[in-house]
Amino acid sequence: MNIGFDAKRAFHNRSGLGNYSRSTIQLLSHFYPENHYYLFSKKESQNLFQTSDKQLIVEPKNGLSSMFPNYWRSWGLHRQISDLKLDIFHGLSNELPLNIKKTGVKSLVTIHDLIFLRYPEYYSKIDRKIYSFKFMHTCQVADKIIAISESTKCDIVSFFGTDPGKIEVVYQTCDPVFSFPVDAGKKEEIRKKYKLPEQFILFLGTIEKRKNVLTLIKAYLNEKIDIPLVIAGKPTDYLSEINQFIGSDNSGKQIIFRHNIESPDLPALFQSAILFVYPSVFEGFGIPILEALYSGVPVITSTGSCFAETGGNAALYCDPYDAGQIGASISKVLNDSNLRQSMIQSGIKHAQKFNEEIVAANLMKVYSDLY
Repeated sequence: MNIGFDAKRAFHNRSGLGNYSRSTIQLLSHFYPENHYYLFSKKESQNLFQTSDKQLIVEPKNGLSSMFPNYWRSWGLHRQISDLKLDIFHGLSNELPLNIKKTGVKSLVTIHDLIFLRYPEYYSKIDRKIYSFKFMHTCQVADKIIAISESTKCDIVSFFGTDPGKIEVVYQTCDPVFSFPVDAGKKEEIRKKYKLPEQFILFLGTIEKRKNVLTLIKAYLNEKIDIPLVIAGKPTDYLSEINQFIGSDNSGKQIIFRHNIESPDLPALFQSAILFVYPSVFEGFGIPILEALYSGVPVITSTGSCFAETGGNAALYCDPYDAGQIGASISKVLNDSNLRQSMIQSGIKHAQKFNEEIVAANLMKVYSDLY
């Protein structure tokens, strides 16, 4: 097959959508090398994504498309898609070209979440309008839709009235590097690099309101937990609300913020933590949960949304709005070594359901059925 991808995020996005795009392209190239893979993107940097000989980058052909890559992505791709005689075009990050039907090529799109509809207060009015138009159009014109969780599939059906038979759930995986044990020397090196204590509870993710870090901090302080809490992730304006609540004393400096963790250091960070707590209100999948399970770290996360799909029977679940319940669960795990070991073992076992070969096979089945 000749398979094309909207690969913008693979080259230009360091977080969730970029990781998904890179992972999808690399998995399919590795396990199904007989296909040809075309990556549609204005290539400005190779820092995030190194291509292989099975992957051909397709850049804008003319000056207008080069000058306005967003225009090219929405309107200018169809001629190149047709010229390359693709069998399938896959929009990896919620979108398809607006004129994809002109190509005659089978199309599918991955929808990651509809958080902008479920929690509109987290988005500006103009962003909601743009996203609503793009997502609705994409769900209408795509020949097939991949949802990254059953939760996302339900939302697509509920908000857009999409035929459930048009949607396939294909879970994500995470980098297998998280499953490889990090030696004690490397862990110590990373702790020194980021000035972290020997034992700590970890939260990792963008520090935004939806991730619910303030409720985690309230739970931590109310429960009087004596192990430091590390909050690692990109800051947003929400951080000022958190800092205002904590105040100047920061409870003896027991709450530690780190905003600059480099990707290669994440396995050591996870494996140095005694517990991972992820009290997000809503996610499309919740990849940090899977990274923690791969890393052999017990996980506490939220009820609802997709979290039970990602965490399975390995995690403990709390009402994300109940600080008392979150705090009690943290204490329960910290004070029961048998429970921690049981959660670790269950987590490692559950994570195997999302291994690379299984995910690649599930993706290829969708392609083959569509082809």
